[in-house]
Amino acid sequence: MKRNPKAEIPLDGLAGLKQYYREDGLSGFLVFLLALPLSLGIAGASDFPPIMGLITAMIGGLVVCLLSGSPLTVKGPAAGLIVIVAGAVAEFGGSNAEIGWKMALGAILVAGVLQILFGFLRIGTIADLFPLSTIQGMLTAIGIIVFSKQIHILLGVNPLMPDGRPMIHPPDLIMAFPETLKKMDGNAAIVGFVSLLVVFIWPRIKHDRLSKVPAPIMVLAIAIPVAKWIGLDGTRFIHFEHDLTEILAINVDFGGMQKPLLFAKYVLMFALVGSLESLLTVKATDMMDPLKRKSNANKDLMAVGAGNTISAVLGGLPMISEVARSSANVNNGAKTRWANGFHGLFMLVFLMLDDWFNNLIPVPALAAMLIGVGYRLASPRSFGEMAKVGVEQVVVVVVTILVTLFTDLLLGIGAGVLTKLITQLVLGAPKGAVFKSHIVVEGCEIRVAGAAVFSNWLGLKRVLNDMDPSKQVVVNLENCNLVDYTVIDNLHRIKQDFQQAGGDLQVIGLEELEYTGNYNHSQATRNKPRLRRQTLAASKESIIK
Repeated sequence: MKRNPKAEIPLDGLAGLKQYYREDGLSGFLVFLLALPLSLGIAGASDFPPIMGLITAMIGGLVVCLLSGSPLTVKGPAAGLIVIVAGAVAEFGGSNAEIGWKMALGAILVAGVLQILFGFLRIGTIADLFPLSTIQGMLTAIGIIVFSKQIHILLGVNPLMPDGRPMIHPPDLIMAFPETLKKMDGNAAIVGFVSLLVVFIWPRIKHDRLSKVPAPIMVLAIAIPVAKWIGLDGTRFIHFEHDLTEILAINVDFGGMQKPLLFAKYVLMFALVGSLESLLTVKATDMMDPLKRKSNANKDLMAVGAGNTISAVLGGLPMISEVARSSANVNNGAKTRWANGFHGLFMLVFLMLDDWFNNLIPVPALAAMLIGVGYRLASPRSFGEMAKVGVEQVVVVVVTILVTLFTDLLLGIGAGVLTKLITQLVLGAPKGAVFKSHIVVEGCEIRVAGAAVFSNWLGLKRVLNDMDPSKQVVVNLENCNLVDYTVIDNLHRIKQDFQQAGGDLQVIGLEELEYTGNYNHSQATRNKPRLRRQTLAASKESIIK
């Protein structure tokens, strides 16, 4: 979709606020309605006090909107980080969740500083270092983990290990499900299943006015009276008990540093996974923006890092640029960064009035919302799409999922990347071209030899960034033995950038390659049959000629 050159680009800063306060205020309010129950649920699922989900969202709106490099993304706690946060609380604190929470804050604070450093060093391209299949595997694994924990909460059971610690490992949670069915609270299950029906049915309703109401709000609108009507146990409601002075007096505990390897693991996971999810959301939001504005990824990463640092000091969760809320922000007609600010402002107002909602929001309803999020992350459709792209993509996804489920997210991502590198060699990528592109530029033609794969993509990207996007540029891949899905997808995205600037990016040479999947998917991985593969030396000689 090309940007209309006559469309007015909103002003930034206070001028933008004055220009579009109505549109941004309305969108901010609607995003607040979506973020409120999700933030509470994410905090509870992360073994943080639920109120801290709202504190995080407030900071992500009021503070980070002033620093953000992306005009339409919304910052706040995310379901994708539940696994890491809950794991940190359990491993740092054992059976004492409060100690684990405060030690986790230390890791979040250091990770926030690291994210600021990432942005300062201009490594906002970190998302390009991971193949799309590994990212899909990571998201699917997170979805499975979220589902495996929240299904117990939906039934009114909090599964524990024999020593009293919260059960967090997915295999244990899955194996504990039959026992949960025996112990389930009937009233909690009724509220949970009613909420689950709303989560999945409401988005399918096609009505001009009703479809504008966020599904989470409808869940609460139905679940709250149902819970009161059937007499749900009072302990199964969210309790808002806090004092501003207590929040300001929270002490971040750096005691986790006494276990340096464990502390470093969680700092890296908060920083890397949070940065990766944020940067992917920024990319996706730029594509949804009707005006096709280009975000500053490095500036946005620094903004998220600053938000995480402040959030940790106040006891909050790690935040990211969150995709569901950012998508809703775009669809609600937001124009500037102030929509995120309004979302934070409404969150602050709610925090000032939250006593009115004490013991009103049922926990099983929040669990149902998170199960819906987990299902979308682990959608079975993703496997079908990956199979069309190439069987090797499914292998990478499955390896990433299994290693994540049985170990942790960091090892799962590492295993996925390693598997992807191995599949590239199996499919014919010359060893000397796995990490380095062999590129020759002649005028507006870029010729690539050997392989064009995720692990050498940054070299080709740098060359493309140096080209004039208002020109007609050709990328010639005919001398490549292998061109993978990630590179083809990235080239499609850059082609859109060229078209917006008045130029075009043409990719040729793919017809020389065969699909590795069973379908002629436009972005599928392709390679040359074994008998026709060129050696790297021959490819380099050919391209030079």
